[in-house]
Amino acid sequence: MSETVRRISEDMDRQIVQAVCDEDTMSSTSVGMSDLSDEILLCILRHVPVCDLVMNVANVCQKLHTLCHDKTLLSNVSLSEEYLADDLLVRCMLKQLANHVQSLSLNGCYWLDSSTVECFSRCRGVTHLDVTGCRLSPHRLSRLLSSLSLLRSFAFDVRPNFNFAMLSSAAVDTLSRLSELRQTLLTPSYGVVPCCAQLRKLMLQFDIPDVTREGVGVCCQLMVGQSSVPHYQQLEEFTARLAPGEVNQTLLLLYLAVFSVHVPKHLRVFLVSIPGPNPVHWPAAPSLAQSLGQGGDLEALQLPRSWLDSLSLKRALEGNGPKHLSFSRCPTLWPQVFQSLLRGGVRDATQLISLNLSGINQVLYSECRSVEDQLVPETMSRLAAGCSNIKHLNLMHTHYHHENSLGLGGETHLCASLAKFGHLRSLTLPACALSDGLNTHQISTNNTSPSALLLGLKKTPRVGLQNYKPDSGSSLSGDSTSGLTRLLAGCPLLETLELIGPGFVSVLPRLEPCSRASVEPRGMCAWARGVGDAHLAALGALPQLRRLTLAGLPGVLGGTGLVQVAKQCKDLQVLSLANMGSLKTMNYTPALLDTFRLCTQLQELRLEQPYLNANASFFEALSCCSRLQRLCLISRSGTFDPAATETFMERCCHVIMCHMFMGGTLAACRRLEKALWDRFKGERAALSVVIYPLHHEDLYSVVRAIPLTLLDRITLFQSHVAQPPHLSPL
Repeated sequence: MSETVRRISEDMDRQIVQAVCDEDTMSSTSVGMSDLSDEILLCILRHVPVCDLVMNVANVCQKLHTLCHDKTLLSNVSLSEEYLADDLLVRCMLKQLANHVQSLSLNGCYWLDSSTVECFSRCRGVTHLDVTGCRLSPHRLSRLLSSLSLLRSFAFDVRPNFNFAMLSSAAVDTLSRLSELRQTLLTPSYGVVPCCAQLRKLMLQFDIPDVTREGVGVCCQLMVGQSSVPHYQQLEEFTARLAPGEVNQTLLLLYLAVFSVHVPKHLRVFLVSIPGPNPVHWPAAPSLAQSLGQGGDLEALQLPRSWLDSLSLKRALEGNGPKHLSFSRCPTLWPQVFQSLLRGGVRDATQLISLNLSGINQVLYSECRSVEDQLVPETMSRLAAGCSNIKHLNLMHTHYHHENSLGLGGETHLCASLAKFGHLRSLTLPACALSDGLNTHQISTNNTSPSALLLGLKKTPRVGLQNYKPDSGSSLSGDSTSGLTRLLAGCPLLETLELIGPGFVSVLPRLEPCSRASVEPRGMCAWARGVGDAHLAALGALPQLRRLTLAGLPGVLGGTGLVQVAKQCKDLQVLSLANMGSLKTMNYTPALLDTFRLCTQLQELRLEQPYLNANASFFEALSCCSRLQRLCLISRSGTFDPAATETFMERCCHVIMCHMFMGGTLAACRRLEKALWDRFKGERAALSVVIYPLHHEDLYSVVRAIPLTLLDRITLFQSHVAQPPHLSPL
């Protein structure tokens, strides 16, 4: 559902509740469901899971039966988070849906049997189908495609058992009419691209390991001619997202070979994300950038750091009005980025909705230890004025050190400049950006040239390295939150907020080589250590906050700020905490348990802390999160109580994911995993239980076996702000 539709729906819901509950205008004894108009009932039914809609609500009365089969409710169906929909229920529901559904998403339905997925071939009118994450043999895939002659958009996984030769002629005929294709590549292959001659959108996710589970290297030798020019002539959008590994990069170059010969005339979206500090080189990138600039209708652009120079970037953006731009980890491009956005280098900067500047101003710590790059408030104010409609902004792995000095434009704090992005819905910030500064004797002041400020950054040389002193907390301005308060007041619509310390590295990162290569040692940034409980408490001023990530915040002491967030942010649904406070002990446990007791709407929790004690008290408090569905605990020296874990799973009946990577023996982990699996699998079709020692040598193989949708969403740490649009389901 689009953001606009969702907000209209929420407004209608509030009006309905007010109208029904207002005793001054309506008597509670005279109003029932049958008295509400069809329009209001349809608005209510739109929020009911489709399984309940057709199997339960439709059987209440004739009126609800008619409304439940309204085309506005059944034409677009998603089962992606229908975790209680087992194979039997889905088959029964399918009898009601077959003649109505046009767009069907089974994205992430890893628990459904392949025979059940094949049954959706009865939905002859389907034009959009997403079976990413579902298990489908080549034969079943062929029969499914053969039955859906109207299909125009398709998403699926290319698994190791995929065989293009097994597709029937009818299946190939269906594929030849596709205009949109998304492939998640789990093995080196072109998938079904060779027979898709009318593609306008091609979305690829490369997640191929360099070695098999048996330790054998994966070979990436494909016929280049299979991915030929005719299949890209009408292409308008190309996106590729890679997991770490050389095989993924080699395969990407094979897919891109056609662009070296011919760039599609109407190409307007080109997004390529390659992790790591040294992405594979692609010589054709500059000519591609020039072609994108000539079209005048570029909508989205992301390229690896080594693919573009400043001149090529200028040509790509000139005369265009892009909606999504990502320059993550591209420090050499930052001057041109700001010049293009602030000095008329784009046709219409107000079209920009999503901007990812993660690590754009940071020299790799291993390359330069004496130079620290910082964001400048004045430049961010100009960016807010020029790109006034930005809704998603990512500034992770950047720096800002407040010095209580007036900026060129009168700004005193970066947060005051960010507050001017009044339309922001999601934001990622470095922790140091919230600090109101250190005492003057702790800062070495240096003159900075105005020209560097105008370009958006300043480089402040410093002598030696700042040492972390455990007893230096009294000298930090940790209790001052004036900058953060201004930010929150200016961005009241924020729904997603990520605060990540510059020294944070997850033990289970999504893009491991990139994270470890570009992050400085923990505690090196003294300004980040000044962010503590008072700053967390201030976050309670965000009434619409739904997703909160806090990682690498050594200044958090008792965790009392978390309690304030839970009290005031009533709709908080996703909470991710990692390396808060001291790493030698978990000093905020009491406050964390109080937070759990207040998070009644929480659906997802990721907790990463070196010394986590998941005992009976921990799980008893967590049981208050009655709507919890996904849980991931990560602790290298952590302990867990098996009996308490089992009791928690019994109390929280909606939990379908329980991943615990902690200390303990392999035998103890396996016993708990088997006990949870045997007890709850029968009643929870989508149950995913993984209990495993964090430092076991076989951990990599265990992680690879976890459904990719869960890995991307919660188990492996990554930012979710201002990421390429293709990551969401079709």
